[in-house]
Amino acid sequence: MTTAPAQAIKIILIEDNPEYRRAISMTMERSKGYELVGKFGSAEQALAELQRPDAVNDIDIILLDLGLPKMQGLESMSWIEQYAPHAKIVVLTQSDKRADVIEAIQLGASGYLLKSASMQEIRDAISTVVQGGAILDPSIAKYLLDQIQNSGSCSLSGSQLSARELEVLEHISRGLLRKEIARALTITENTVVTHIRHIYDKLSVSNAPAAVRKAYESGILPIKEGD
Repeated sequence: MTTAPAQAIKIILIEDNPEYRRAISMTMERSKGYELVGKFGSAEQALAELQRPDAVNDIDIILLDLGLPKMQGLESMSWIEQYAPHAKIVVLTQSDKRADVIEAIQLGASGYLLKSASMQEIRDAISTVVQGGAILDPSIAKYLLDQIQNSGSCSLSGSQLSARELEVLEHISRGLLRKEIARALTITENTVVTHIRHIYDKLSVSNAPAAVRKAYESGILPIKEGD
């Protein structure tokens, strides 16, 4: 289980279902280390608030539903990045469509959870993302593998990455945090950060889920039997 840091994680929830919004609100209110600083029933309401001069400007996490009225969650992501550039987006949705998963990752989501996730899993995901990790719902791996199997071209080669970068990438694919990778490889966390930056540059991606997806698609990371 991932523990929340001493300083409260500031969270905004964008969710149109009142009952689910209330459930998340109650969970965060009862959980030490998590602070829900805003909850909105539409993307338009959230974006309007984020543009206010007195808006909270140190938001850590935005929990984003995809199936919103009018402006959809995916459409709102570029606007969220503009108005809250330091916040990380964790998609929390009912949609398990492969196209939604892939597009959300490509747009920069640091996590993708289904609403079937428990409240503890949601809290753990938030903490993991804040600490620099990335979270995908366990069932989402199926869609990534489907994407790989249906991909017609592989333009990358593992030779683009150094042996150490490949090791780091494999650990990222297992969901390890930077400090855990550093411990596993007996290197400093700063060195891990440098390797990750090089991996992202070489793969032309901006986050861990996108790096893992592209590595699998291109054959840099092998699909293990039984996955």
